[in-house]
Formats: sequence, structure tokens, C-alpha cells
Amino acid sequence: MSNIIEVHDLTKKYGDNAAVSGISFAIKRGEIFGFLGPNGAGKTTTISMLACLLSPTSGSATVAGFDLRKDAREIKKRIGLVPQDLALYPTLSAEDNLVFFGRVYGLRGKALKARTAWALELVGLTDRAKDAVQTYSGGMKRRVNIAAGLMHQPEIFFLDEPTVGVDPQSRNYIFENVERLNREGLTILYTTHYMEEAERLCQRVAIIDQGKIIALDSPKALIESLHGGMIHIGFADSRLDAVLEQARELNSVRAVRRVEDKLEVESAHAQQALIGLLDLANRLDARVTSLQVYEPNLETVFLHLTGKRLRD
Repeated sequence: MSNIIEVHDLTKKYGDNAAVSGISFAIKRGEIFGFLGPNGAGKTTTISMLACLLSPTSGSATVAGFDLRKDAREIKKRIGLVPQDLALYPTLSAEDNLVFFGRVYGLRGKALKARTAWALELVGLTDRAKDAVQTYSGGMKRRVNIAAGLMHQPEIFFLDEPTVGVDPQSRNYIFENVERLNREGLTILYTTHYMEEAERLCQRVAIIDQGKIIALDSPKALIESLHGGMIHIGFADSRLDAVLEQARELNSVRAVRRVEDKLEVESAHAQQALIGLLDLANRLDARVTSLQVYEPNLETVFLHLTGKRLRD
């Protein structure tokens, strides 16, 4: 499977601050590729560069075979973009919004009418097509926004945090739309800070934090890299170092490190490790002050790599 996007050492700086810092990755034609990271991690900045809305400070990229710096016009013809902020005319109906965006991309006549009907059906809004967008719920507006980004039949679809603030029904529509479009061959770059979305939708995920990609693989492989999960256990006294040394010898513990007054334990089997740690604390007379057990998932992977939660 060939790469439809290739990125090499891409950087975007604002003064001395790097919003994106030397990232490299490739997206295969026909896959759903996810960017998973907290707000401010650099996800939107990366999409904005790939969509030719921001100029990179350094680095290079190709999108559908075209150079990011030289071929912006050609790239824009081939991508659909759904930004975080709604890009709709609120006093117009959903249908009129889609007709407008279709005309912007050169659609006319029967082709425009057919594409508008297709997009409304896709997002489940045919029965509300004539209603002004300002009368819609937040989730319905998001669905119209997605439909608008598809009017010109793009090769690549950029979805930037498309489910933020939406109702459960619209959220499910968005998931089903993404999966349907991908089955039909559309390449999708999907950004989110919800790990369950990345696990459900994405064939591969790049975990991004502070402008850098810190891990990239399939969700399954990233989760399996943690083995049995993680345990954070805190202590109130000076026995922490003694617990640390002996915890390394427990059969179910794969790795352990001290972070202030806590131990962060990576385990092969979380339940066995927890029993061993509590027994060890009891034998060493080390009083436990806090305890958290994290089952393996992408949020735990992020916590393991960065020391913080996805939504901190």
C-alpha cells in the first residue's frame, strides 16, 4: 500500500516556541490515521500545515504526491477539511450551505444536486435539509460541517476533533460515517484527545505531546507494549526507597520508577503486582497514601510515556 502523505522533520515555530517540533510520519492510502494527544499538543497545527493553511518553519511534506511548499493549489483540490470551529453560514439551511460549498468547488447542475442529496443522507439530515443551521443542535451542526468537507469528493479527509461537544446520537453518526467512508476507500487523518475514539477508528495512531510524536503504531501494539497495565502507589514515609528496591524483584513487576512520593509500576499482571506491592508495603511498614490501578489502553500508554493524563 503506497503512502498518500509523507512528512519529514516538519516544524512550526512562533518566535522561540515550537508548536510542532520536527515530526516525521507517513499515512498509507486508504487508512484511518489518528493523532492522539491533549489540547495544545500540536494536532491542529499539523493538520493546518498539511492543508496548506499554515506555512511550516522547516521540514517537508508531500500530500497526494504534491509538495507542501510548491503545490498548495493542487493539494487543496484533493483534501477535505473539517476544522474544530464550525465553518457554516448559520442563517442558511443545511442544503443551501452544501450547495454553496459545492459551487465553490466547481459543481453545477445535476452533479451538484446529487452530491448535496448524498451528503445530507450520509450525515442523517435529509429530513432537516431545509431548516436553518442556527436551529440545529451542536452535534447536527458538526454533521453538516462534515458533509460540507465531502462535497468535492476529496482523496484525503482531515477531521480535527470532530466530536467535541456533540450529543451521543451525532457522535455515533460521525463514527459510522468515518467507518463507511473509509470502507469506500477514503484516507482519513483523525485528531482526538479521546482514546476510545482512536482505539475504535484508527488503524494506526501517532501519540503527540508538546509538538512531538512520542509513539506511533497500531492501537493494539501500543496497548500490548504495556503488558498488564500500570499501578501508581504513594507512600507517606521514608520507606519508599526500600519498597522501590524490593518491588523490582517481584515476578509480576516489569519496571518501576520513583516520581516524588509515588512509585509508578509497569506490570505483567496488574492484580498480582498489586497484591505483591501491598504485601511488601506491609512487611516494610510503609504506609500507603494513594493507589491507582490503570488497565491497559491508549490513555495508559500516554500516561506511561508522559507522566500525565490525556486531558490534564
